[in-house]
Amino acid sequence: MSDPTAGPASPIQYVVEGGHRLSGTITPAGNKNAALPIIAAALLTEHPVTLQNVPRIRDTETLVELIRSVGASAEWRERNTLDIHAKNIRAADLDPVLCARIRASILLAGPLLARCGEVMLPPPGGDVIGRRRLDTHFLAFEQLGASVTASDRLQFRAKRLNGADVFLDEPSVTATENALMAAVGAHGTTHLRNVASEPHVQDLAHFLVALGARIEGIGTNTMIVHGPATLRGANYSIGPDHIEVGSLIGLAAVTRSPLRIARAGVTHLRSIRMGFERLGVVCEVDGDDLVVPDHQTLKIRDDFGGHVPKLEDQPWPAFPADLMSIAIVTATQCDGVILMFEKMFESRMFFVDKLIAMGGRIVLCDPHRAIVAGPSRLRGALMTSPDIRAGMAMLLAAVCAKGTSTINNADQIERGYERIDERLNALGARITRVPARAG
Repeated sequence: MSDPTAGPASPIQYVVEGGHRLSGTITPAGNKNAALPIIAAALLTEHPVTLQNVPRIRDTETLVELIRSVGASAEWRERNTLDIHAKNIRAADLDPVLCARIRASILLAGPLLARCGEVMLPPPGGDVIGRRRLDTHFLAFEQLGASVTASDRLQFRAKRLNGADVFLDEPSVTATENALMAAVGAHGTTHLRNVASEPHVQDLAHFLVALGARIEGIGTNTMIVHGPATLRGANYSIGPDHIEVGSLIGLAAVTRSPLRIARAGVTHLRSIRMGFERLGVVCEVDGDDLVVPDHQTLKIRDDFGGHVPKLEDQPWPAFPADLMSIAIVTATQCDGVILMFEKMFESRMFFVDKLIAMGGRIVLCDPHRAIVAGPSRLRGALMTSPDIRAGMAMLLAAVCAKGTSTINNADQIERGYERIDERLNALGARITRVPARAG
């Protein structure tokens, strides 16, 4: 059994024999984008915290190393259960090598500022999918009373955080999470406006409430935080990853396979289901399971009057940007023409040249828009994963393609999808995880 979290990361490849039909039941992992801020938020309390359903992936392992470096104890009790106790922590100068691995290192700013009054952070790393500005974080902290200095390090200081009326200049997920964690430790009431409301933001807010925070407006674009909170310990289970659920919907569609996605968190899937329905992929709800039946029509639905339809991402609760790569691959297997419009990141579309080389009929109009005409018969190819979501999209393309594909830099996929090779192989896929060849 592969364990990508054991020891230092080493380059790997996925060798994929495509063209096999899948079937069975699969349970999505815990939400990576909820687990990361929740692990960071555990630093806000002096009491023990137990987190369940934590995805055991490279990003969470790296953040665990970082919270240990500031004095917290963090131990995996079971594969997906993490015990954290931040009884005594310090505002350490965080390891730039670890911070460079993940963008989520910026999430330590809010809790360390609230708890220690200062924090020094190297610039965060993460996927290279375009410019990902940090200004929104800085503006939020400054409105709460902190000073921010940016040079080769990011330095945040505050003798005391004070409640304020904070308006984010964009509904950034990580900036919302940082501001929310800082506000829990601020003196007085904070109004957070124009905030993100994705499921993982809601999960963080519910975790903070479980610790004893008083938060109103969870799930809306305005949250009110009454601080400072007297925090306790908590035992909290992280919700399912709706992006992984969307990836599995795409997997079922491109392989024309019946799949049951168990405990899928269907209450958060409305926009995702609507997006896939535009591609002709219809899902059925059975309790908290999502069923993707076989014999899908996979016919792209034209707009009224026969106009070419458009699928675009927008802030939650609209179709999420993290699923645009998956949707593009799915569209290559659907009958019709559609414009895919990815608004947020100017480099996320650049992976489509790999799909074109596989036989996909795609016109890249500009960094944000692509026209997909399907269906196309994809053939195996040599590819390199540039980021988590594009890597997963390439894996879907390889699984449905004719022939064998090799995906280099598959480590990127494993930053966001836990044991994905083993779990898809259990459904009938044929994915071999091997060390990357040198040179």
